[in-house]
Amino acid sequence: MEEPRVGVFVCHCGINIGAYVKVPDLVEYAKKLPNVVHAERNLFTCSEEGISAIKKAIKEHNLNRVVVASCTPRTHEQLFRAACEEAGLNKYLFEFVNIRDQCSWVHMREPEKATEKAGDLIRMGIAKARLLEPLQEIEIKVTPAALVIGGGVVGMEAALNLARQDFDVHLVEKESELGGTLRSINKLFQTSEEAEKLIKTLVEQVKSHPKIYTHLSSKAKEVTGFIGNFDVNVDEKGEECKFNVGTIIVAIGAESLRPTGQYGYGKMTNVLTQLELEDHMKRGEPVGENIVMVNCVGARVPERTYCGRICCMTAIKNASLIKESNPKAKVWILHRDLMTYGVDFERYYRKAMELGVRFIRYSLERPPEVIGEGKVERIRVYHELWRREIELPCDMLVLTTPLIPAEDSQNISKMLKVSLDEFGFFLEAHLKLRPVEFAMDGVYVCGSARWPTDVTEGVSQAYAAAAKAAGPLRMGYVKAEAINASVNEVECTGCGLCELLCPFQAIELQLKRDRMVSHVNEAVCKGCGTCCAACRSGAITMHHFTDEQILAQVEALFG
Repeated sequence: MEEPRVGVFVCHCGINIGAYVKVPDLVEYAKKLPNVVHAERNLFTCSEEGISAIKKAIKEHNLNRVVVASCTPRTHEQLFRAACEEAGLNKYLFEFVNIRDQCSWVHMREPEKATEKAGDLIRMGIAKARLLEPLQEIEIKVTPAALVIGGGVVGMEAALNLARQDFDVHLVEKESELGGTLRSINKLFQTSEEAEKLIKTLVEQVKSHPKIYTHLSSKAKEVTGFIGNFDVNVDEKGEECKFNVGTIIVAIGAESLRPTGQYGYGKMTNVLTQLELEDHMKRGEPVGENIVMVNCVGARVPERTYCGRICCMTAIKNASLIKESNPKAKVWILHRDLMTYGVDFERYYRKAMELGVRFIRYSLERPPEVIGEGKVERIRVYHELWRREIELPCDMLVLTTPLIPAEDSQNISKMLKVSLDEFGFFLEAHLKLRPVEFAMDGVYVCGSARWPTDVTEGVSQAYAAAAKAAGPLRMGYVKAEAINASVNEVECTGCGLCELLCPFQAIELQLKRDRMVSHVNEAVCKGCGTCCAACRSGAITMHHFTDEQILAQVEALFG
């Protein structure tokens, strides 16, 4: 192996690192460490100027190892790897040292000790970098077809987007017709466009497109494989349907909470939810002269702490439509506070006030009270602004409830090996950098399956997810991460512990030379290291995290 020539780049990261760690001292320290031929500091190493500095130094100093000491590999490792690759260096000869999350942020009040610890981390990173080896990624052929789970507006838009790019799309919907929740909606805010017209147009486009294969009254029973080669088994009206796809989009939407037992819902005849009011108005049925709406029913409470985001706008929309159809009607919206984000929604809120919709703030400690038997007659509420209780006449009580995760979320999460958040919605890989992607390669998410979303946002996310899903399909192949596990079949005892523990089901026992040995599917392996740590015979090696590399870091720390 050629003599290591290490380049070290230490980032100020604005004040995130530079305010608590003496970056110039670290650079001088790094220059004295074995095999370091170049060291420099950057204000922001991730900036265009910083990236250019790395590429320039690789060529000028003939670097064959690069160490960047900065923020976090979660967000920037791919960026620095790409810079190395563009400069002609194998991207796996790069080592990331996190001196922000693991040092400066932790030791803000101890600059001297923080600097000392950052030096230790950099020394360990260099020790590992000297032993790094170039790795090669394998190419995986991609089937030019996609699966979209969910036939609501978001799912249909994603399917159409992919189909218009000339890819086969399998659209799986559990209901007997397409449209999802929007079939129950009366009109859309802010345009007041009839939801039925939007649905009808989309359904016609989907059904008439030759590249879209629609599976109604269907559920995905089993999905196996990996990006580029997913085998899908669908239960379609009781019959089995199998096909192969390269990428998958989850667009199953969400469900509206039914607040049974709250404010007389389910017991009193004139209590309904916003979604039920939509259907009521859609059929043209009268709603009465005095309508009271209560927001945050089942949301922002201990058992469900999140804000539903679109609930307030739904209440404002329906209240405005009632006032527009009957200016004499009195409509009150009882709220804890209002979520009308963005200029357009704020304008819509002000228009509702001009129409005569009245807004009354209540507190969680003193929620509105229902007065009446069999049906609601009046609502008693403590007016936070007036600082006194008032009573409102009530012909209809409308409860504004949040969206909750779809019933199928848990099953789909397990089937696709993707994560859910604490509330049960699907969890994206990264909120800012990968908002429509999962940690599982080749699987994407959009719409209210990810978080409560209005139609406009949902469609935007559908386009984003379709764009991401189309990338591998158009390329025809993908490259699997080279940081993965490999098995020495001579030393493997075939105990099967690694197969049992692998969270990605990337390992299986295979019969070779009359005995069972473990085999790693490199396309599925995520390099988590669980198998390597558990292997009793030491037959598994983690590329980029070999025993020698890890021990070199330990020796650098204590040596």
